[in-house]
Amino acid sequence: MKPIPLDHPLRRLFSGWTEHAFLVHLGVADPPLIDYLSDLLTRFIHMDSLYRRVDRGKHPAEQILGMLDEANALPAGGRTQREVYRHIGDFTLFWTGLFPEAVAQSRSRLTRDLFVSYCQSGKKSYEIASHYVDETCEAESGVLRRLSEQFEVCAYGLSQIRQEWDQLTGQSDSTIRGRIVDLP
Repeated sequence: MKPIPLDHPLRRLFSGWTEHAFLVHLGVADPPLIDYLSDLLTRFIHMDSLYRRVDRGKHPAEQILGMLDEANALPAGGRTQREVYRHIGDFTLFWTGLFPEAVAQSRSRLTRDLFVSYCQSGKKSYEIASHYVDETCEAESGVLRRLSEQFEVCAYGLSQIRQEWDQLTGQSDSTIRGRIVDLP
């Protein structure tokens, strides 16, 4: 799957929503953090990015414990282990912030994740990922540390973005309905 180009309208939309939610609603003036979250939204447009094949390519990992098992099975200290922990943080933040109802619904199913806290798993995963520092990811390590420390604030910011999305969807639906009614 190709990444979405930097000048794509969807990327600009997510960037605007993220900046508005964090600067206006939350008073968080952290451009690297805001850019990271905007990029996360853009990356997860592709389901393949959300449900990455982290379990040695067998099938997409959909449960946190499966992802944690995979991270723990990798050689310690490697970039790959860092990427898996970062993905767990991204995955849990995405669901907690944008679709908390899906997280609550998943608790009603008997899965390995039944007693897993998305917030605690996300915070811990970002913290672990932030400790892997090399020249290629030094700046991102600081962002991951802040995501760990401010996980709940970031989840709330993403919930504000969800509200913007819901408002846009509602406007689009009513506009479409209005045009259909006006047809001869």
